[in-house]
Amino acid sequence: MRSLGIALFSGVVVLSACGGGGESHSAQSADTAASAPAAAAPASGTVAPAPITGTIHEVKMLGDAQGYRYEPATITVKPGDGIRFVMVSGGPHNVAFDPATIPADVKDQLFANMPNSPNSMDGSSPMLINPNETWELSLGNIKPGRYPFYCTPHLAMNMKGEIIVQ
Repeated sequence: MRSLGIALFSGVVVLSACGGGGESHSAQSADTAASAPAAAAPASGTVAPAPITGTIHEVKMLGDAQGYRYEPATITVKPGDGIRFVMVSGGPHNVAFDPATIPADVKDQLFANMPNSPNSMDGSSPMLINPNETWELSLGNIKPGRYPFYCTPHLAMNMKGEIIVQ
């Protein structure tokens, strides 16, 4: 009976991890920007999402025989650029920022720039479940610095990355 309870609990945990929003975004040119602002509500009620005004870079989210990873794991961008995260394999994947690692004067703007996030105050994107599903992050109004991120379901498997804003 005890193992049935453990199995039931494990199933609930797995299903809840997979149940994040999975809204796809239509493909845009990888070297031109979207002109519309992000659709998320402001994270703190005072900071509005900043649109992508520069280049859109692509980061693949993978889980396969080589491990769980972002490709590239480190990406260098300019303020105003965007990053399109593409779920390739081994999902579900997401992009999460630890609020403790983000400078206080950047956190509200970064989190406001995370469209369709289930809770923009926690710094997590929606879960991407299906191959070719995408999610875009604006780096509009983000000051230069290093911003580490990770995949919540695969953090234990070291699925981490870093955005360097120049």
